Amino acid sequence: MIRELTIQTPGRGLHEVTRIVADVVREAGIGEGLCTVFIRHTSASLIIQENADPSARRDLERWLDAFVPDGTAYEHTDEGPDDMPSHIRSVLTATSLGIPVMDGKLALGTWQGIYVWEHRRAAHTRRVVVHVSA
Repeated sequence: MIRELTIQTPGRGLHEVTRIVADVVREAGIGEGLCTVFIRHTSASLIIQENADPSARRDLERWLDAFVPDGTAYEHTDEGPDDMPSHIRSVLTATSLGIPVMDGKLALGTWQGIYVWEHRRAAHTRRVVVHVSA
């Protein structure tokens, strides 16, 4: 089963999508298999991260902001000072995730969640493909 999800992001930051990915897995109706999640963009990414304490997400966001700052020191700035940094941030994270399916559910750990990491400052519509296979 393959489904494309449309995710609205309000701007830069981590946006949890665990529930909607889990819904696709449930609809697929398989007991065991693999769920592949793929984002169809070069300025946003996917991560699995702690979903209990929001300070972990804020710390990650601050770290990446410091590690890859916005600015004009880049050649590729067609869409503004966050253009090239968003591509670098995407390269440093992931554009796809593979998550095992066990007993019809995502085999995530207790404190793990799936996130779209929006690297652009402005709101965007992101397309995420979820493929569930037995």
